[in-house]
Order: sequence, then structure tokens, then C-alpha cells
Amino acid sequence: MNERADLPTPDQIEGAPHPRETPVLFGQHEAEAAFLQAYNSGRLHHGWLLCGPRGVGKATLAWRLARFLLAQPAQDGGMFAPEPPLTLDIPDDHAVARRLHAGADGGLLVIRRGHDDKGNLKRDITVDVMRKLQGFFGLSAPDGGRRVVIIDAADEMNPNAANALLKALEEPPARATLLLVAHQPSRLLPTIRSRCRELRLTPLGADDMGAALAQAGVEADSAALSELSSGSVGAAITLAQAGGIEIYASLVAIFQGLPQVDRQAVLKLAESAAGKANEARFSMILTLFDLFMARLARAGITGPGPEAVPGEAALFSRLAPHADAARAYAGLSQSLGARARHGRAVNLDPAALVLDMVLQTEAEARKFL
Repeated sequence: MNERADLPTPDQIEGAPHPRETPVLFGQHEAEAAFLQAYNSGRLHHGWLLCGPRGVGKATLAWRLARFLLAQPAQDGGMFAPEPPLTLDIPDDHAVARRLHAGADGGLLVIRRGHDDKGNLKRDITVDVMRKLQGFFGLSAPDGGRRVVIIDAADEMNPNAANALLKALEEPPARATLLLVAHQPSRLLPTIRSRCRELRLTPLGADDMGAALAQAGVEADSAALSELSSGSVGAAITLAQAGGIEIYASLVAIFQGLPQVDRQAVLKLAESAAGKANEARFSMILTLFDLFMARLARAGITGPGPEAVPGEAALFSRLAPHADAARAYAGLSQSLGARARHGRAVNLDPAALVLDMVLQTEAEARKFL
């Protein structure tokens, strides 16, 4: 687990605690219970695929499972064997918990994307990184003889790395557990998926979202963030840090003025994205504009859902009264997204791009008013 502390890791959201330092996992009770049941039954599978949307706690669960497994005493099956554990909880002052927090437990190997010579994260997990498995499994096992590997994220492996992992899954050493975090498990080799037991994590509801955000030290409207993030804590933290609720509320307020939007409000939003210093805000505006269009189109099919900000449901009912409107907005959203990607690639003026997107949406919405 030796890594340069000054370089960012791909498994941590900026502004949030690292998954190994997150004390409580919220909203994933079923996944935790399934693993605990397998452990207590004595039929613990050697490979586990932790999948689900980004930001719902897959990495946190992986570290939680690793801490649990490494803290369990060796069992000889005798009459003095300990009682089966009822939870995955391990006290903070436990020796394993302290070692994992310090990144110094010899029973754990973490595999993730490395850095290039300039300190930038590589695009893939390479076979050179994956070869650490062979050396790790070749070492003498520490206390209890258990070894745990976290691969985060497994769907970032290149083909050679995936083949190296497959060999490890086909012939795992005794008392070894491999925990594969995957945002898009369909990208994994079918033979890898078939050798793992799946634990599927789900988006968080508003209550669990509020608890998770409070634990991360984020003070914001958890109900709004739950809607805008689709139940992803990671996305919610990013939204909160970038003023996402305020930006989305600005979009709703602008279109509430239809059939004539407030040009001054539009210009203010567009100009807030201008300049190199506002690149992150520009990216967030594009993300939330795409989300606004998706929610608007969906409202034309299913009706408005829970509001992310006040006034959203009434606006969607007015702008998307039927399925024809929904199809029109979906088509417009696709063309606007393509234009935004092209605009960023050729360095178009961010303010002009945002202004154009609003005006095109205004023109489309007028057809249904």
C-alpha cells in the first residue's frame, strides 16, 4: 500500500474523506447482510463484484469488508470458536483498523490506476500494476493467514491487466478474498464476472443521503442533492461544493419566465462560466443543463417527479404537457450535448455556448405553450 501521499488517488472524491476513513456506510444494508450471511455460513466466495452507480458507497464497502475480514480471528473449528459476528463493524481502536487507517496492513493489497512521470493519473489499470498480485500472494500470510485485495475500479483495467486478474480468480490461494469495485460491470470479461459473486449497491434515499452528507461534513439541502445526484453521495458532494443547487435553481427560474426568458438572468448565468478561472463552474452548468433537459423530457412521459428545487414541478407540467413535447426535448438535449462537447473541444467561448443553449431551449419550449 505504499503510495506517494502528495498525489491524488482515483478512489477519493475531492473534499470528502477517503473510503478507508468513512466510519459508516449508509443505505446499503442488503449488500452488507448478504456478505455477512456468506461469511457466517462458512461458504465465503473468493471473488466479490461490488457494482452499482458511481458514488453510492462501493469503495467504502470494499474497505469495510477488508477491515472486517482481516480483523476476524483464525478459527480452528473447536468448541471455543468465537460466536458468529452480527455486523461488519470493527472498533476504531482495533489493531487492524489502526493499520488500515495508516496504510500499513500487510494483509491488504489495493490495486488502482497509477501515475505517470508527471504525476498525472493514468487512464487504465495496467498489467504492471496487476502483477503486484503475484508477489502479494507469494508472501507469507500475516496473522490469521487471510489476505484481501481491493481493485478499484476493476472496469478500468486494460485487456492485459484483466487477463492477469482472471488467472488469480481461477487459482486463488487459500483464505484470499478479491473485492472488485465496478461502476460498469458490463465492461469486464464475462469470465471474470462469472467467477465473482455480485453485491449490487443502490442509490440512496433522502434520509440516508442526509446522514451520509452530514458524516462527510457537507451542509446543504440533502433532499435537493438527493434528486440532483440520483442518489449518489459522491455526485451530491461534488454538486454541493460547486454550488450545484444554486445553478439548477437559476435554470428553473430562467425558464419560469417563458414564453420570454429574462435576458439579464441568462446573461448573468452565461458570464459566470466565462474565463479559465470558472472552468469548473462551466462544467457544472453543462452537467446541470443536461440534467434539466432530461428531467423535463421525462416529465412529459411520466409527469413531474419529486422536485429538486421549488417551482420545478409546475414548470415541467407547463413546458412538457405530453409525450410529443418529451420527444422534442429529448432530441434537443441530444443535439445540445453534442454541440457542448464540440464547443469544449475547440475552445468556444463558454458564455456564448451557455447563452446559445438557453435560447435554443426557449425556442423549442414556445412550441408547447
